[in-house]
Amino acid sequence: MSSTPNEIDRRGIMLVVSSPSGAGKTTLTRNLLQEEEDVVMSVSVTTRPKRGSEIEGVHYFFKTQKQFDRMRESGELLEWATVHDNCYGTPKDAVEAALASGKDVLFDIDWQGTQQLKESALAPDVVTVFVLPPSAAELKARLERRAEDPPEVIHRRLRNAAEEIPHWNEYDYVLVNRDLDKSFLRLRSILQSERLKRVQPDNVKAFVEKLLAELKDVGS
Repeated sequence: MSSTPNEIDRRGIMLVVSSPSGAGKTTLTRNLLQEEEDVVMSVSVTTRPKRGSEIEGVHYFFKTQKQFDRMRESGELLEWATVHDNCYGTPKDAVEAALASGKDVLFDIDWQGTQQLKESALAPDVVTVFVLPPSAAELKARLERRAEDPPEVIHRRLRNAAEEIPHWNEYDYVLVNRDLDKSFLRLRSILQSERLKRVQPDNVKAFVEKLLAELKDVGS
């Protein structure tokens, strides 16, 4: 099992990062995965067709609608949503296995999925962060600089942002992403702080007993 910086075993956390498109969430979470040990990305199941560059089990677990419905009805999903006529969801068993091993699980989901996670059986493990852009003008500029979407899609993303941003106060933490490096340091600090909170008293007790035994040996 992985440990906090003071080498005491702990249970992992579910770190949810949400934001309107273009606020910087994808870059922040990618950097966190690269820089932090014991962090894994939650891999969703989806009914969306697999794209050529995507890998089963890495980007998504691709399911038929019938398979997805069966997982949802049998309680195998922590959260699920329908987006643009495709279904997406988070498999419960894989997340629980990671948490039990001391791994932190990173989620890139919207506010609706976040609410479902907070209502699930694993709710005590959930920590939520909402990332805001510094201004509407900067959000639009970032979407345009990506050069990925036509003007009508950018307009829809800005309209969606106006619906998503009011949910900021449902999150544990809020980051205004003016500077990517500073925002990343703050996100990393949130993770470190929450890791320390998740150290269980029984684990501290076992660590202290081992430490006292060692002191007895070296002092004799």
